Amino acid sequence: MLKQTVPLLALLCLAPGLTRAVTDPMVGDWKLDSSKSRLFDEMKVSSLGANKFSFDFGAGKAEQIVIDGTDQPGLSGTTLAVTAVAPDQWKVVRKKDGRAMLTGIWTLSKDGNNLNDDYSEYGDDGKTTTHVIYTYERKGGGPGFDADWVSTSQQMETEYRVEVQPFETDGLSFTFPGERERSVKFDGKDHPNPNPAVKLVTSAQRVNATSVVLTDKFGERVIDTQEISVSADGKTMTITRHMSGRTEPDLFVFERY
Repeated sequence: MLKQTVPLLALLCLAPGLTRAVTDPMVGDWKLDSSKSRLFDEMKVSSLGANKFSFDFGAGKAEQIVIDGTDQPGLSGTTLAVTAVAPDQWKVVRKKDGRAMLTGIWTLSKDGNNLNDDYSEYGDDGKTTTHVIYTYERKGGGPGFDADWVSTSQQMETEYRVEVQPFETDGLSFTFPGERERSVKFDGKDHPNPNPAVKLVTSAQRVNATSVVLTDKFGERVIDTQEISVSADGKTMTITRHMSGRTEPDLFVFERY
């Protein structure tokens, strides 16, 4: 479960940037077609006793949290709080610098074999940027929330858009909902996020005119790899996102907006 506009270079570089904006098939505004997209998710929850659980969301390291509703140290400078609202329902809240980044309302089915996650992400202004209803299936573990949970279906409840703009003279800037943009050059080198508070670096490679690959890392640890391609008619953009620690990729299909 990361907007601001990057200006073009000074007047000397303005004309090349405008030319590329017209000719680069990736540049533009894109709107998600949720009917053609698929979000895979997996999370492992393990009881450690004394009302303490281990949470592995696929980031390569588990977080150990007491289920008492308090903000506790999480990964990458965040906090994680889990509240037992009822025997069959938990509220999960992740924060950064005291600001809520995401919440999830987890509800177990009566037979305990499925988990419903009413999941929301928030921008810097506190507004909801993403709302998804996930349904997970239990894979072992138990009882209760203790299990390896694998998503079986999801329903996107909010409009999801991606903006792609030229970056300097030989790169691109990708802005995703609720995130500051990733501005990269196609040199294979790690480029820091424009916001120094976000310790994320992104490298990029241009496969051809209609395909690029982005790799996101925290330090030396790869978080995800995104294969982005545009259809021959320029009307559809597909992002295949491989998250570290997951066995299946997410598939996002966008139509030009």
